[in-house]
Amino acid sequence: MAEDSYLTIAAPAEAASRERSSKFLAYAYPVRTEEEIRERLDALRKRYYDATHHCYAWRLGPRGEQFRSNDDGEPSGTAGKPILGQLLSTSVTDCLVVVVRYFGGTKLGVPGLIAAYRESAAEVLAAAQIVERTVDRDVCVDFPYVAMNDIMRVIKELQPTVRAQRFDNLCTMELTIRQTLAGQLVEKLRKAGGSIREEGLPGGSSK
Repeated sequence: MAEDSYLTIAAPAEAASRERSSKFLAYAYPVRTEEEIRERLDALRKRYYDATHHCYAWRLGPRGEQFRSNDDGEPSGTAGKPILGQLLSTSVTDCLVVVVRYFGGTKLGVPGLIAAYRESAAEVLAAAQIVERTVDRDVCVDFPYVAMNDIMRVIKELQPTVRAQRFDNLCTMELTIRQTLAGQLVEKLRKAGGSIREEGLPGGSSK
């Protein structure tokens, strides 16, 4: 996988299992911010208000730079860490996995809990569609109308996504391109007569 790409899930997924009378409901969500994560967790807590535990783990950022796990009352290290371990083993990021447990009356013990949460997380990630996305950069270029042909030649060559454009005496184009090509795009646009007004905002796109 290229240095400017990463794996995530395309859409929410779910899975369910039972272990010695305890019921485990697993959910995976694509997320981009901690606010989204809180909203997803709040929604599940309201939906399964009578569940015994809502354990979870998440990773954010192209390299999973931000991450967290939570045992939600289970013995330390028996729930959140096994869930996080599955995110790490599949190299998935920008993803939240929640495992909701309904206690069935039979204690599973520490090894049993670890195995149950690990398998629940593995099952829901296996049910999800894992996709590769690129780490993108946004580039905004201003240029005089007379430079239009040269600018468009660069656009055709490097094929950035055109997010917006305005053509007048002074023209503007807002572009998105994968990070490894951003420097080359900026250099060619400048040589073609463009002025780079804004660049370096992170984005993301499917590959």
